[in-house]
Amino acid sequence: MTLSGSNPDTSASVAAFDKALEQLALAHQSNPLAPNTEVLESALQVMAAPGGLDALYDRVPAMEAKGVFANSDWNQPAILRPALAVRTLRQGAPAYTVIEALSELRLLAVAMGDYLHPGISAEQARNFLTQVTALNLDLLSGQMSEADRERPQGLGHIVNSLYQFLLNRLGYESILDSLVDEVRRLLAQRPIQTDSIKQMVSQIAKCLFDPAIETSGMHKAERLVSALFGPTPGCRDDPGLAVYGERLVAMDDAALFEEAKGFASRMQETGMVSPYHPMLLRQLREHRDDLLPLALGLSITGNDVLQCYRQIVHELIDQVIHPETCQAVYGLAMFLERGSLFTPPVAAGLWRQLELKLCKTAADKLSAVFGDAHPPRVYLLAGVLSLLGQPLGVGQGNNPTCQSVIGLSMWSFNDADFLLQLVAWAARDDDVVMRFEGQTINSQHLEAGLAKEPPTDVDPVSLILIPHLDRVYGEMGRLCGVRDDDLHRWINPEMYGWWVGHGFLSVTSRETGKIHDYEGFIRHFYACYHPYYNGNIPVIHPQPAGIAVTDSGGRLVGRHAITIIRVNLDRDGLMRLYFFNPNNDSGQDWGQGINCSTQSNGERYGEASLPFVEFASRLCVFHYDAREVGDLSLVPETDVVRGTELGRTSWAAGYE
Repeated sequence: MTLSGSNPDTSASVAAFDKALEQLALAHQSNPLAPNTEVLESALQVMAAPGGLDALYDRVPAMEAKGVFANSDWNQPAILRPALAVRTLRQGAPAYTVIEALSELRLLAVAMGDYLHPGISAEQARNFLTQVTALNLDLLSGQMSEADRERPQGLGHIVNSLYQFLLNRLGYESILDSLVDEVRRLLAQRPIQTDSIKQMVSQIAKCLFDPAIETSGMHKAERLVSALFGPTPGCRDDPGLAVYGERLVAMDDAALFEEAKGFASRMQETGMVSPYHPMLLRQLREHRDDLLPLALGLSITGNDVLQCYRQIVHELIDQVIHPETCQAVYGLAMFLERGSLFTPPVAAGLWRQLELKLCKTAADKLSAVFGDAHPPRVYLLAGVLSLLGQPLGVGQGNNPTCQSVIGLSMWSFNDADFLLQLVAWAARDDDVVMRFEGQTINSQHLEAGLAKEPPTDVDPVSLILIPHLDRVYGEMGRLCGVRDDDLHRWINPEMYGWWVGHGFLSVTSRETGKIHDYEGFIRHFYACYHPYYNGNIPVIHPQPAGIAVTDSGGRLVGRHAITIIRVNLDRDGLMRLYFFNPNNDSGQDWGQGINCSTQSNGERYGEASLPFVEFASRLCVFHYDAREVGDLSLVPETDVVRGTELGRTSWAAGYE
């Protein structure tokens, strides 16, 4: 749809908007699906006029009553998502940007108590708007990027005006608080990729040091900023790397001790590493290596590993730990804490990785994405350390490679020497070798799998390895041919490892595509995984599973691969299933009150969790050991009914 340009005459444009509203209301009397095109065209003109946003704000009740939001997601404000709203405002087509802007004016009226909406509370509306504005903090100063300025029909200026309109009414403090909470929520999941999070912290820092913005008393924000830019006495004033290097040389033993303790404390608290931290580690490596355990925040276990494998740890610091790869410090610390180096093949595999010569294809990819401040092999080594230290921190972003990513996670969690072998093949030979039912598969010359374009917004190991794994997974599917069940039944044990259960159950029939015996599927899952009904057998190895992801309205988004990590009682005595979701943010709202938790319910870093029955309601396929199935008759009928009902009234509605 093409919207007409702006009109400086506010009165005329408002009158035209009122007329369009009346016409839409009349049209809906005979045709409930009548489009709102003319209303949006008129609204754009009003937004561009002086005082236009105030006029539209006053007309929020009329817009709602006359059906401006009808027949769209905006008609249900409770299901709207802040992250999507940001993209719609900043990058959407004109019509979508306008209706999103009108919706946010409506939510502002709800939040301020000027309009009562039956579908969303004032608190919900305020939370939504503070998140939207927090995610647009680059507009806080009123300055626009070139992309914003070049948007057609003055949309960049209109969005900027809307943002200032919201800010003036909501207040800066609530927005910064919201952003701080969002950053802390993401950091609590301990992702490997932290660049975008650090950018948000940088935005917070700009606000804190802007004299035009009142930020007194914002201790949470100040603590977050200092963790990145000044976590210790020696760099409290963010002096720059060169000056800090000079200060390190002049420090006495007591000062170095305080620096080591301060860096470790902030890193362990947030999972975020300051660029100053590697400089301290390199200094200690040369002159006070007895302080390295303190600077890494190691427990007795981690320190034992370091002392046993001092030579390789020193070599890793020398080669890998730089300000540009600072996040690898946390990976190294967590790797030592996990004790994986006590497995001899892992130590040997790391020595090979330290000496590995990369093929041109891998080197070019790494340089293109991570730059040339260091050789490509340094960035790959940093990525290896991060993955080995944080098996549940790897994410796929928006790439359709969840099957491959859960492989990276499972191997780093459970089979680190095999992961190092795969990395060596892919980085050195531009090839990965696997076997499927006796046939050897070489990835190098296979066609692309699900990812037609190789992902670039990923960590270094994923950048090099995921394209190969994606092709191998696709080839395994091709070799399966036509079979009488879901192909994951045969692919997953061959792809991931011997520990994947050879028992398999899918909720849908391969022949009909319809759901078959949903109640039996849920009951079987309980008997395999719920400790009360499977003989109290824990999840010993991570198990791949397929879920149906739904949006906040309970509507099917698509199928997705995850791994089941463990099943335990939470502190309230509720049985929860803890799982790894290879998205960069596992805290998702799946509708029906099903909200994936990432903290406060016993989650370890990187895990998501749900009450057992809620997880079961989104499950599509799972593996199990056929010799370790509990008594199906013991599974409570109430749980089976609850799980199937949640599924049938959400994602499964289109299957039956």
